[in-house]
Amino acid sequence: MKLNYFRTICVGFAFFLICAFWQAYDTTIPLILTNKFGMSQTWSGLIMALDNILALFMLPLFGAISDKCTSKLGRRTPFILIGTIAAALSFVALSLVDGLQLSHLQAVAKIDDAQALSVIYQQEKDVQLITPEGESFVLADIYTEDEFSAIRSQIQSENGKTVTNHAYTNYVVPARQAFAAGVTREQVLPLVLFVVFLLVTLIAMATFRSPAVALMPDVTMKPLRSKANAIINLMGSAGGILVLGLGMVFATSSVKNSLMPYTGFFCTIAGIMLAALGIFMLSVREPLFVKDREEKEREFGIADEEEASAENAGKNKLGAAQRRSLIFILASIVLWFMGYNAVTSKYSVYASNILHKDYNMTLIIAQGAAILAYLPVGIVASKIGRKKTIIAGVVMLAVAFLAAALMNSDSPTLLMNCMFALAGIAWATINVNSFPMVVEMCSGADVGRYTGFYYTASMAAQVITPIISGFLMDRFGMRILFPYAVIFVALAIPTMLLVKHGDSRPEAKKGLEALDEDM
Repeated sequence: MKLNYFRTICVGFAFFLICAFWQAYDTTIPLILTNKFGMSQTWSGLIMALDNILALFMLPLFGAISDKCTSKLGRRTPFILIGTIAAALSFVALSLVDGLQLSHLQAVAKIDDAQALSVIYQQEKDVQLITPEGESFVLADIYTEDEFSAIRSQIQSENGKTVTNHAYTNYVVPARQAFAAGVTREQVLPLVLFVVFLLVTLIAMATFRSPAVALMPDVTMKPLRSKANAIINLMGSAGGILVLGLGMVFATSSVKNSLMPYTGFFCTIAGIMLAALGIFMLSVREPLFVKDREEKEREFGIADEEEASAENAGKNKLGAAQRRSLIFILASIVLWFMGYNAVTSKYSVYASNILHKDYNMTLIIAQGAAILAYLPVGIVASKIGRKKTIIAGVVMLAVAFLAAALMNSDSPTLLMNCMFALAGIAWATINVNSFPMVVEMCSGADVGRYTGFYYTASMAAQVITPIISGFLMDRFGMRILFPYAVIFVALAIPTMLLVKHGDSRPEAKKGLEALDEDM
């Protein structure tokens, strides 16, 4: 019994394009909302939660719909094809609306321009503002107009590292964002259009996420799903790293580019999504792959009693003990996503204002560490079990976030990179094994529905956490972000200890032993 790595990689191109999109979305949309529309962290968090609100009902819905699909292309492929094209086109349209808002901010388009800062000073000098550290101030009480205009976007080079002037991030940025908020109130059309196209993009993404993820267990025997999921997640991380690398090329994290136009960057991301879709469509033959998996499971004596067909979808029933395990693992998913997504949805803003570091490089390190960990983690899980592996990952993630909470702009860059590498390994450890634990409890006919359960849990957390973390950041300062994340990640440990099902079945363990002998 061997995993077909080439086939799994081909299937993984669907996840590659999904992760490429979400990496671009998570790092750029918060910056657009705060820098160009002048939103608070609370309102930005609410907008960032829109995709998760939609996903709460759309992911299980389209997972179940795809279970019953009888297309000649297969159960999942039609959703991936149509959804990707729609999402790529609407993402490009979103960048055009961003350009429209930028045209309304021409007075501050060049944020190093002293004249532009003079305009901001005159409008905001008597308004109470909040620094990223959570301290309130009135601009006129701290700087004269000339002093404020002289701050600009100063960059200092100290001991080989680039550090943004603290006066700029503490005083110029809040004043500039308040100015942008005033422009938005006067001309609200760009914001309305931005939210509309954002909704269209998110709806398109939601129609095929569950089908894309469900395709892996559709074409992979149960004993091999942790290892296959490692390959799928590796592909996703590759997509994320590619986007982060492009972010460095486009300098999306640069202070000087806080008001940059994103059309070129978004068009590039859309092109990557469509290219990955093309590879997927040329290399994946879903009906053939599913048939091959069913034949091999019968050969090894591990086939489902009910075939993975549209007629059998929804017939699988869990026992009481399995239902309890399902509830506890879904609760664990909610908790660790509460912590993890709070960081991913706000880190680009946090890194710019508190750490004064290039968030692209930091996240590339985390993704790179995850890529190196995916395959070893899958092998470890086959030896000691998915549950123990996940708990180890949760502990590592909590430790990484706790260490990050103690760091600031003066902390050694190497130490920060090590902590994010640990976070990447930890997230790989959790991610590789949690989804297979959920779908292990269902028959092949219900993979889409149980994929929907998995995503409903994760999205429920991601609906709430950007709003709560954004409110806390507005109230107590941005430094509350990582302590918040530590608390929720740590709470997932006791719930995971209560999970009793979802590891490989006895037959599956024999299959893994056979796999190990073959390897």
